[in-house]
Amino acid sequence: MRKLAFALAFAAPIVLGAAAQAQQPIRTAVDGTFAPHAFPKLDGGVQGFNVDLFTEVAKRMGRPITIDSASFSGLIPALNAGRYDFLAAPVTATRERAEGVLFTEGYLYTAFQYGIRKGSAPIKSMDDIKGKAIAVNKGSAYDAWAQANAGKYGFTVQTYDSQPDAVQAVVAGRAYATLGGNTTIRYAATRNPMFVPDFVMNETRAHWAAPFRKDDVAGRNAVENVLECMKKDGTIAALSEKWFGVKPAEDDAENVVFPGYGVPGFPGHDATEHTSNCG
Repeated sequence: MRKLAFALAFAAPIVLGAAAQAQQPIRTAVDGTFAPHAFPKLDGGVQGFNVDLFTEVAKRMGRPITIDSASFSGLIPALNAGRYDFLAAPVTATRERAEGVLFTEGYLYTAFQYGIRKGSAPIKSMDDIKGKAIAVNKGSAYDAWAQANAGKYGFTVQTYDSQPDAVQAVVAGRAYATLGGNTTIRYAATRNPMFVPDFVMNETRAHWAAPFRKDDVAGRNAVENVLECMKKDGTIAALSEKWFGVKPAEDDAENVVFPGYGVPGFPGHDATEHTSNCG
């Protein structure tokens, strides 16, 4: 397992008992190849939205944090084996996953989104992609959706080895649009002035949340309390705009404090009302 680890230490009062616990580092991990959520820095370590997000969470908890970079496929098994306290990687909350881990509420929405060449007619509905070529990253969830729905909506599919290659196909005029995740589409637009984010498939929207082990209710609740405070004071929204180039709407997950603890309607959700201590 490739490891890019870094520790950030924060001052805390030297008090016996509670202070000793507070100085224990939070152990977490990301997929370090998933820009702009987590990707390598030129001078070593990782950077990105999720790195900034959970570094700030740890700071507010008065704890150091160690963030490993690892393959996404191994993250949940490593969490359940006790290697990590929770995962800082963006993990889509699904009912199946919620049977095996305990999620915080969502701090971002993930959704399918189209990106188009600047100056092209915008996509206002699925009718607008009829007869068009749609570029996708080969083997991705967006590729699978496009292959399954090309006949229904009347578009053709072009597959590429990476999402940046699919974006380039749009900029070069080989494809009308590319379909990808909303954050990667928005990030690509910040890197290429000829590419713009466009139509969002709202029916695909889901929570990106932090998973904990099923037995760590206290840890989940403590981190969720901090995330809620960061929503209330605008910190998550500011990080989102910094990394994805778009100011979140008031009803986006960056700004919404969801009821209870966890993702409403999923296993592990605790509907008990609570007030976050943001002092």
